[in-house]
Amino acid sequence: MKRNQTMMQFFEWHVDNDGEHWNRLKERAQELSERGITAVWIPPAAKCQAEGDTGYGVYDLYDLGEFDQKGSVRTKYGTKDQLLEAIQACRDQGIAVYADLVMNHKAGADETEAFEVVEVNGENRTEEISEPFTIEGWTRFTFPGRGDAHSSFKWSYEHFNGTDYDAASERSGIFRILHGDKQWNDNVDDDFGNYDYLMFANIDYHHPDVRAEMIRWGHWIADTLQCGGFRLDAIKHIDYSFIRDFVDKVGGARGEDFFIVGEYWNSDADQCRAFLEQLDYSLCLFDVSLHCKLHEASVAGPDYDLPSIFCDNLVDTHPMHAVTFVDNHDTQPGEALESWVGDGFKQSAYAIILLRESGYPCVFYGDYYGIKGDEPIPDKKQAIDPLLYARYHKAYGEQEDYLDHPSTVGWVRRGVDEIVRSGCAVVISNDEEGFKRMCVGEHRAGETWLDLTNTRSDRIVIGEDGWADFPVDGCSLSVWALPEFDVSKQEGE
Repeated sequence: MKRNQTMMQFFEWHVDNDGEHWNRLKERAQELSERGITAVWIPPAAKCQAEGDTGYGVYDLYDLGEFDQKGSVRTKYGTKDQLLEAIQACRDQGIAVYADLVMNHKAGADETEAFEVVEVNGENRTEEISEPFTIEGWTRFTFPGRGDAHSSFKWSYEHFNGTDYDAASERSGIFRILHGDKQWNDNVDDDFGNYDYLMFANIDYHHPDVRAEMIRWGHWIADTLQCGGFRLDAIKHIDYSFIRDFVDKVGGARGEDFFIVGEYWNSDADQCRAFLEQLDYSLCLFDVSLHCKLHEASVAGPDYDLPSIFCDNLVDTHPMHAVTFVDNHDTQPGEALESWVGDGFKQSAYAIILLRESGYPCVFYGDYYGIKGDEPIPDKKQAIDPLLYARYHKAYGEQEDYLDHPSTVGWVRRGVDEIVRSGCAVVISNDEEGFKRMCVGEHRAGETWLDLTNTRSDRIVIGEDGWADFPVDGCSLSVWALPEFDVSKQEGE
């Protein structure tokens, strides 16, 4: 039987700009495999506008730390050779690598160009607030350090439909480029009237040459890295017909095991479901709705109705297309989408994504290894490791929920014969100490179960009818399971 699959996002916003991150991944590949991590989502590997860029201010998609551009050969994370070595180390450990693809915009152009634009209202990009005028925009990408290696395609203003800076007047704004019948793309999110434009020089997917080049690049990056999948950045801002085409052509060429997940940041699960339908269910999405509920629960404490966490999320209705997560680089403190799940609920939140039957969970590097920067946050490795252990060894089989109390909830996994001693009972409280009476099956009668989190020291004996009272401390979590050693024999000795 195939073991549970678990992804890790292997970076946070403040990873050291030392060029050693690919080496860190290489060195930790064995440890991650031993913890039950079966895939890692790595940060964007392409050369950015500056060496210390986290990866989303992308300059040259074909430079993975190979050419002397933007002040260095390496990226923030290292060189191309180091990247390939890290990927191979992961593959040697049975870990798939998912590459983060930034296809919405480009930054750090090599030259300015003069072209006509109209300025639009930042709060409503469909509203023009100027007459047409000419700006000097940073839209010419010639890649002098790379030349024509890997691709001879050069970018200019005709390949973009918007930019944010006029070098002639030294003024920022949102400027829609006027070239032929160029407009914002309608196949995008409708926030701000039209959310095609996000930042920097916005790629125009109406342009056939752009679409063809990005498909070529998609094949190149998959072949070059020999990765196991993609994470697609900011797809609510990209023409969904292109995303569908990209997934079909690039993903399809890699085979059915090639995994693709998109970042469609919307807390409304209905809109996420509608987007999946537009994409013909050809990829997965991060379950933003679930994350937002986990954050709300961590803020509200005992005032939050715990059973509501499990309702109307993407993982609830489309479990085969949901990647669940607690936090990521954008939600960590100080970042664009800050919605950090607080320490008091963090372990419970991880139990919700790791120990339930549905969804593909993603552990955040910043939680597991800690966050650096001006206000560092300690790691939660000690709290997460028991849950990773439980996911890999125990959380299998039929799931039964016990969600009949506002502040104490639980569920059981009945286990499977193929994985010896599997099965578990999970109890979460966001208020006072309590318990859940739950059935783990008559076949477990007489077994003695322990709390894998080591929060409780009780030994729970399963009744003849398969039922037992599983306790939990106040504002805490316990994961009850049959230990790998025989407790009754140990006590007899």
